[in-house]
Amino acid sequence: MSSPVTGAGASRASTTTTAQDNTTATLDPRHASTGQLLGDLTDQVTRLVRNEVALAQAEVTGKAKKLGVGAGLFGGAGLFAFFGTAVLVAAAVLGLAHVVPDWLAAVIVAVVLFVVAAVLALVGKKDVAQASPPVPTQAIDSVKADLATVKAHASKGGTLR
Repeated sequence: MSSPVTGAGASRASTTTTAQDNTTATLDPRHASTGQLLGDLTDQVTRLVRNEVALAQAEVTGKAKKLGVGAGLFGGAGLFAFFGTAVLVAAAVLGLAHVVPDWLAAVIVAVVLFVVAAVLALVGKKDVAQASPPVPTQAIDSVKADLATVKAHASKGGTLR
């Protein structure tokens, strides 16, 4: 079983634990066997993939939360629009029933409610536009950078450090 050494010597050595005596030996990658190097590579690739998946999950979760807030604001805009319509209906009834200035108060209230609904709708639209589509762009960019690094080192015949 192999795991990388942390600290100052992490780029030069790896730690290997043997199954027979459970001892740990520090190896220089230049003197390590192919099997040990492949084991270390497998561990490092596994860790890299796990970290990239965790990054993608965190990014999608953040965008989903933003999408939820935008949808909630749209719901709030719909509620205020409903009440605005109800007030306009009441204003029309009051205006027709009594030809007095009372209906004007109801119209003013309705206009204010529609302004609030419009503001909520615009803010909600902006939030939904920013959060969709919920693609983990940072994780994708990170994986592309990792692949480019591996390809560059492979084409030079170098090692990844």
